[in-house]
Amino acid sequence: MKTAEISKGGQISIPAQIRRRWHTRRLLLEDRGTEIVLRPAPEDPIAALAGSLAAIKQTSDDMRATERVEEANADERRNGSSGR
Repeated sequence: MKTAEISKGGQISIPAQIRRRWHTRRLLLEDRGTEIVLRPAPEDPIAALAGSLAAIKQTSDDMRATERVEEANADERRNGSSGR
């Protein structure tokens, strides 16, 4: 595990060994409440996502219909559990 100091300007330096391993100049930062996670960000986020939805067999109309049913079910549960 490596450590890095945060400058007055809010910057940190990533050690060269880590930069070389991940071959990236951009990072995604995720604040998880008790920790900060740094992950390499793709140089071209659109290209990185290409083909990622290919396995989905539903059309957008099907997805919207499913979402409407799930939302209606959630509304029923909320209204049914209000003690009425």
